[in-house]
Amino acid sequence: MKANLRRILDEDSRPVAVESDRTRTEAPSDTQLLDAYSIAVSGAAEKVSPAVVHVEITNSKASGRPSGGSGSGFVFTPDGFILTNSHVVTDASAVSVTLLDGRRFAADIVGNDPDSDLAVLRIGALKLAAAELGDSAAVKVGQVAIAIGSPYGFQYSVTAGVVSAMGRSLRAASGRMIDNVIQTDAALNPGNSGGPLVNSRGQVIGVNTAVILPAQGICFAIAINTASFVAARLMRDGRINRAHLGIAGMNVPIQRKVVRFHRLAVERGVMVASVEPGSPAEKAGLRTNDIVIAFGEHPVLTIDAMHKLLSDEHAATATPLAILRGTEKLVIEVTPEYRS
Repeated sequence: MKANLRRILDEDSRPVAVESDRTRTEAPSDTQLLDAYSIAVSGAAEKVSPAVVHVEITNSKASGRPSGGSGSGFVFTPDGFILTNSHVVTDASAVSVTLLDGRRFAADIVGNDPDSDLAVLRIGALKLAAAELGDSAAVKVGQVAIAIGSPYGFQYSVTAGVVSAMGRSLRAASGRMIDNVIQTDAALNPGNSGGPLVNSRGQVIGVNTAVILPAQGICFAIAINTASFVAARLMRDGRINRAHLGIAGMNVPIQRKVVRFHRLAVERGVMVASVEPGSPAEKAGLRTNDIVIAFGEHPVLTIDAMHKLLSDEHAATATPLAILRGTEKLVIEVTPEYRS
């Protein structure tokens, strides 16, 4: 009997979990979630807006009559350097920038790179509010994306959405492909170009650049890691030096019997349509109708693949170029040059 009593006492002395109002965890309501989303968007916009600028351009080169256009940009250093799109300022004879506080400055074009659709401006002002740059490599699909700019001249408009996809490619006006582009459904319109795409912490993750019309919710921004690299080069050199061969080409399939005979690793290549006089390609002996299949150790399936390989590190460096001339496979040596 004593043993039974001791057992009962021991069981009664064990700690018992008691649920109370304080310890009970409840799922947040829809209202709380919407409030949190609103706070995140408004907080990010409040943080970044002082660095966002309205860019206006005057173009008197085309017809002799002054014409204008506008876009967006953002200050990324306190001493007046501004990032925007190349297509916003290309062919501009004069550029002016308006800050959030209403101050207006004439801007100089420090550098312009149509191949990445990026340009750097500078204004004569110090101690400016500068946007914090994030890390686009850490961006995830589905996270909040906030765009700030001046669509149709409506300055400092804020739209929000999510990152729809990463790693997209977009063709610049120059014809080159821009890689690692962010796709978002944050609404963009003409005038948003050059403005920042930011995360919920107010860090810039991209430079808004394009929309697909008449589609809705398919918008693109150049990843900030790409933009940071390009901006640094533009600030240093005023341009991005890229190597070139001096050919025009087209993507073509290679006959299967030729692929089998030469045991090629590719079934497509770039056929040379024309060769510029005096170009590296002409000096190397490249001819019309040759099919380029490899540059150094890298296979060449498309013109875009060749453009990616022709970076500045290959300029002035002799590189083997594998080609097909008729049914014969040849390897010639070519030395890419900077385009003047």
